Amino acid sequence: MTTFTTEQLVQIRRELHQHPELSNQEFATTERITRWLQQSDIRLLPLGLKTGVVAEIGQGESLIALRADIDALPIEEATKLPWRSQNPGVMHACGHDVHTTVMLGVAQQLKLQEASLPGRVRILFQPAEETFNGAQQLIDAGALEGVQAIFGMHNAPELPVGTFRTRGGAYYANVDRFTLRIHGKGAHAARPQEGIDVIPIASQIVTALHAIPARQFSALDSVVISVTRFTAGNTWNVLPETVELEGTVRTHDTTIRGQIPEKIRRLAQGIAAGFDARVELEWQEGPPAVINTPEWADFALNLAQKQGYATQTATPLMGGEDFAFYLHHVPGVFVSIGSSSLFGLHHPQFDPNEALIGSAVSYFTALAPLALKAAAC
Repeated sequence: MTTFTTEQLVQIRRELHQHPELSNQEFATTERITRWLQQSDIRLLPLGLKTGVVAEIGQGESLIALRADIDALPIEEATKLPWRSQNPGVMHACGHDVHTTVMLGVAQQLKLQEASLPGRVRILFQPAEETFNGAQQLIDAGALEGVQAIFGMHNAPELPVGTFRTRGGAYYANVDRFTLRIHGKGAHAARPQEGIDVIPIASQIVTALHAIPARQFSALDSVVISVTRFTAGNTWNVLPETVELEGTVRTHDTTIRGQIPEKIRRLAQGIAAGFDARVELEWQEGPPAVINTPEWADFALNLAQKQGYATQTATPLMGGEDFAFYLHHVPGVFVSIGSSSLFGLHHPQFDPNEALIGSAVSYFTALAPLALKAAAC
């Protein structure tokens, strides 16, 4: 049976980093993970996944799950690292290569103590986190069947290595996406009075949308509305017929989340109607908020402190994470572990400190048997 040292795990991470693959295209990544697991005689569950791997270690009724995400982003890497991406336009700019490496190390360590484990540990190497559909794929395939609690991590570049944070209750946000299409009437740019100019209409809508959180909700509510794309026209002297706006809404409260689409629709239609324009709203609901189980959050923080981490009780974040789907089926906790990168997540120069790998492997290796015992109570 192969057992990797910390130095070898770092090399594995670099190999993964050099060969990133986009969501639902992680075929070579899946082959690598499968090979490394099989070298350690770790059994794989035949779930019929297109990409991704589910492994299991131990015996018995008690069952917990650990999760790593394996996909990359459509970003051209701008680092000068020797192990930078070799796939043009694709980069592990979120650190999923680190998460995968940590859970590979944990799998090997748990395999060494398999005979003494008080139950089974199922490790999910999940595809397509970045497109928010990978968790549901694994759930549909049966990866959560029998699981009593689930645990996951994300590296946090804003935190120093050796720092650990999480919280009970809402942690990551509900994530929704919207598209607004404003339809007017095209005209020559020198004779705007002959058309219905959608550019200033859309500009007013953008400004008004950003006022919704501050003026229609309490300052204590978590609401972010961001317009991220404004597309119109194709030449300099013609007023376009249509403007398309795209953006995202982030919330933590389910009730508030449900109110937002109608508020956006009414506001946009009201402004457009004043200029005889027409608006269409397309709303795409993304992953729900990550709602950590308070007892498991306390469990995770207490263990992290014993493992030598500097622990913090986190404040809610506005980012999204499809780990949330698992927590709608079973209790568990999602945690952040410091990776100390000068550049943040999704940045083309993102460069997490690999020193976090060894301590994270030790942490989740210690967590698994303790969580199995706690889940059995």
